Amino acid sequence: MDKHITAPITKEISKSLRSGDYVYITGTIYTARDAAHKRMYDILAEGGELPIDIKDQVIYYMGPSPAREGRPIGSAGPTTASRMDKYAPQLLDLGLGAMIGKGKRTPEVIDAIIRNGCVYFAAVGGAGALLSKCITSSEVVAYDDLGTEAIRKLTVENFPVIVVIDSEGNNLYETAIKEYCTEA
Repeated sequence: MDKHITAPITKEISKSLRSGDYVYITGTIYTARDAAHKRMYDILAEGGELPIDIKDQVIYYMGPSPAREGRPIGSAGPTTASRMDKYAPQLLDLGLGAMIGKGKRTPEVIDAIIRNGCVYFAAVGGAGALLSKCITSSEVVAYDDLGTEAIRKLTVENFPVIVVIDSEGNNLYETAIKEYCTEA
């Protein structure tokens, strides 16, 4: 089912989404990759505050290529989500609403998704140039020294994703395989 939603993503929105739904996100999302996640994790361990308010926000695991002339951002494809799995449960427990990446998640992340009523979306890998066309603005908001791994605030319009793990823990990577095997 196709759904159009506006970010930030509240628990109410998350609970309306089901594994396998095609979703188009409009609104504000943030980017953060490995280095930014490690820095946020270390700051929290030291008792500090995150550089952005993550309540109900979406973090897109992505580091863009340089922007072409006249564009707000370069190619903007997803990176492998499992590299953030060490950090994701803590951020979800602190109010993060959703994550966008590619690939499977650990049982600990899935448990945190269920516990917090969040969702994990997948964006199509290899389609970064096309995905960048849905990004209307990009601004570095934290960790500028990390270059492409800095935290960016993006404004997106009809950004296409698929719900992989919904707030109840239904996991498209598991159910799709089962469905395929029963049809074969």
